Amino acid sequence: MRAAANWHDYELIDTTSGEKLERWKNITLIRPDPQIIWKTGKNSPGWNRADAHYHRSKTGGGHWEYVHKLPESWKISYGDLTFKISPTGFKHTGLFPEQAVNWDLFMKLIREAGRPISVLNLFAYTGGATLACLHAGASVCHVDASRGMVQWAKENAVLSGLADRPVRWIVDDCEKFIQREIRRGHHYDAIIMDPPSYGRGPNGEVWQLEEKVYDLVKLCCGVLTENPLFVALSSYNTGLSASVMAYLLGVTVGAENGGNVMADEIGLPVTASKLVLPCGSVAIWSKEAIENM
Repeated sequence: MRAAANWHDYELIDTTSGEKLERWKNITLIRPDPQIIWKTGKNSPGWNRADAHYHRSKTGGGHWEYVHKLPESWKISYGDLTFKISPTGFKHTGLFPEQAVNWDLFMKLIREAGRPISVLNLFAYTGGATLACLHAGASVCHVDASRGMVQWAKENAVLSGLADRPVRWIVDDCEKFIQREIRRGHHYDAIIMDPPSYGRGPNGEVWQLEEKVYDLVKLCCGVLTENPLFVALSSYNTGLSASVMAYLLGVTVGAENGGNVMADEIGLPVTASKLVLPCGSVAIWSKEAIENM
């Protein structure tokens, strides 16, 4: 497992009984996590001092209980990147800190490429990967179907001093956008995909990751340059393992371009237990073998 262990402004303090205790700079939150099936003791006094606690409803959704008054938003940094954090109605905060281990890899690959790199970031959310690639010197096309998330990503770019970098902000359905890019003859050296496990489109279309992901990746092959650098596919779906995603990239991107595929779980180190909490998986195809992924 690859752990995002280089954070200073974020800390996963403890986990037990379906919940995690986290520090986001100087604010502590308790949030649910279905993978935390163990019922160990609460080893940190922070459980009793958390600033806010998200309670999941048995009928779906949930709500925040604010123990202390919090600002509407605040900032945290990862290296030279700065992000706005704000608790949302669906337990999220606007950032997935475990993805930092992928940001580090993307920056390394882009910097070592020795040539200009164009990146297509699909399901790009609030722009963590977009900012990392911009910071490494790439140009980026950032695509997400949520106008609010794209606006949040723009704010993060301003906070990180990257607003003047070569980036296109696109609010669109990712699959339809790729289809149009193929017709327009646009190509990219790298593609990053972090599709949702389940969702509904604006017209009620159902998105089921296992049913859609092969066609999505196959479609993406049509916008790769003749000399692509990497393709990354992330998943938070426990039914879609890293090995399955590696095979998927191998029979699509790899079949057309050769190269190598590596895959692994990603996670966050837990301070109290000294263990690593699994937080998803990623498979990465690259033209050259990736060392120390």
